Amino acid sequence: MRSSRTASLLAAGAAAVMVPVLLPATASATPSAAAGPLGRYLTQKPAWHRCAPDTPAAYQCATIKVPLDYGHPGGRKLDLAISRWKTSTKKQHRGALLLNPGGPGGSGLDMPLFLGGELPKSVRNTYDLVGFDPRGVGQSSPVGCGLTDKELNWERPYKGATFAKDVAWARTVAEKCHARQGDKLRHISTRDTARDMDVIRAVLGEKKISYLGYSYGTYLGAVYTQMFPHRTDRFVLDSAVDPARVWRGMIQVWAEGAEPAFTRWTKWTAERNSAYRLGATPEAVRKTFYDLVAQADRKPIDVDGTRMTGDDIRLTSRGTFFSVRDAAEWVVTLKKAAAGTPAGRGLKAPAPVAPSFARAVPEDNGDAAFWSVLCADQRDWPRDPERYRADAIRDKKKYPLYGDFGSTVKPCAFWKTGGERTTKVDNKVRALILQNEWDPQTPLTSGQGLRRAMKGAKMVTVAGGVGHGVYGNKSCADKTATTYLTTGRLPSKDITCKAAPQAAERGSLLPLPLPGSRGLPGPGGRF
Repeated sequence: MRSSRTASLLAAGAAAVMVPVLLPATASATPSAAAGPLGRYLTQKPAWHRCAPDTPAAYQCATIKVPLDYGHPGGRKLDLAISRWKTSTKKQHRGALLLNPGGPGGSGLDMPLFLGGELPKSVRNTYDLVGFDPRGVGQSSPVGCGLTDKELNWERPYKGATFAKDVAWARTVAEKCHARQGDKLRHISTRDTARDMDVIRAVLGEKKISYLGYSYGTYLGAVYTQMFPHRTDRFVLDSAVDPARVWRGMIQVWAEGAEPAFTRWTKWTAERNSAYRLGATPEAVRKTFYDLVAQADRKPIDVDGTRMTGDDIRLTSRGTFFSVRDAAEWVVTLKKAAAGTPAGRGLKAPAPVAPSFARAVPEDNGDAAFWSVLCADQRDWPRDPERYRADAIRDKKKYPLYGDFGSTVKPCAFWKTGGERTTKVDNKVRALILQNEWDPQTPLTSGQGLRRAMKGAKMVTVAGGVGHGVYGNKSCADKTATTYLTTGRLPSKDITCKAAPQAAERGSLLPLPLPGSRGLPGPGGRF
C-alpha cells in the first residue's frame, strides 16, 4: 500500500441473477461442453505471443475477455491479461499452476518469470506456470481514481484536531473513485476475480486448476475453493488472510500482531545491550523507543534527510519489529539521528520493479484497485465517522504502536454499497496453508483463522519464521509444499517446523512483487 511516508510498491449470498454455468454443482467439466451465456468466454482461444523481445520465448502472454457482470454476461466486457511459462514435461505434466502475488492490487502477470527460478524443478516439471493481472489491475482493464499523492497517504494516525480532515479525505477518495469508475467498482471484487480464474481454467482446457497464492492471494484462493470446490486441485495458500476478518479486521490485525512482536524485540535487544546500547532490560528498551517517539512528536527527527514525527516512527516501525535484528539496527539509527549524528542508513526508496512489457496504467492503479476490492467485498463497513473515532481512541490505548492507524476512518465508510455479500469460507476442500510465526502483514492468528475455515486443509507453521511469504524462501515448510504439489499428499495433521536461527532474527520477502515497503523500514500496508 502506498503512503506519503512509506511508499509501497498489498459473498456468502449469490447475486440476484446467477449464471448456471458458474455453479460448481452443474457446470460442464470441459470448455467444449460449455453451454449457456458464458459459453463464448469459456471457449476462447488465446492468441499467445512472446510477452516482450527481452523476455524468454517460452514466456507467453495473451488477453482474453471476461464479463464485467457475471449476472449479465452479455453486457460490458473486460480485458484479462494472462501469461504462461510452459515448463512441465510430458511425462509429469499435471496441468496449470495459477499464481497470485497478493494485494489486492498486485500484478501477477510476471509471476511465472519471478517464480520460474525459485520453484523446485520437480514442481516446474509438473505444471505450466500461469500468471494473470486480476480484473482492474495492471493490464486487465485497470481502474484509476485520479488520486493525488496526498490522497494516496491512507495510513493516518488518529488525532482529534485532524480527524475532520481525515473524514473529508476518506469521502473524497470514495467520491473520486465513483466519479471515474461508476458501476464498474461493484465488480472489482474477490468473488468476480475467482470467477475470472475459472474462465482461465476453461480457456486453458483444464478440468481443474492448481494454485499458489500469497497474502491476499490466499483469500482469493479460499474464495475459489468455496465457489468451485469440484474444480479445485492442489492449492497452496501462503501467508494467510483470515476470511472471517475481511477487510477492516485485517487492517486492525496489524495492530494486534505488532504488540507481541514489539515485546519479543525488547527482550531480544535487552539481551544484546552490549551491541546496541538500547537498554539492559525489556522495560528500558521499550522506554528508549517511546522516548524517541515523544521527542519526534515535539520536533521531527531528521533521518538522512527525511523528517520523521513520532507518528511516522510508529508507522514505519510497525512491521520492522517482527525482524528483531533489523528493528534493533533501525532504532539505533533513530537514536543517532535524534542526537544529531548522521545516520548513514540511506532511506531512499528504490524504484519499483515493473515488467518490461507493461503498458501504461493509471498511476494510482494499485490503490484504486485495493480500495475497490476492500469496499466491494465487505458491505458492512461502518458508515458513521464517530464509530471510527471511538475505535481509534480505544485501539491506540490497547495497541499503542499502530492501533489508531488501523481503526481510524477509511474510504469504505463512504463507498457506494452494492455487489454481493462477503463470502463465508467454510468447506472441506483439501489445501495446504503455510504460515510464518512472525509475519507482519498476515500475523499467525490470521493464518489460524483460515485454517479454522478450511476444515479439509492442513497447515504448516514455521516456528520462529520471520517475514511475509514462506514457500520459495528456503523454509523448513518448502519440502511439505513441494511434496503436496507434486504428489497430492498432505500431512496427516497440522505440523510445526522450526526456522533456522538466522532466519528467526532477520526476515525477508520473496523475490516477487509481493506487497510491502519499498521505502523506510517495515512493510507498507497491503496484504
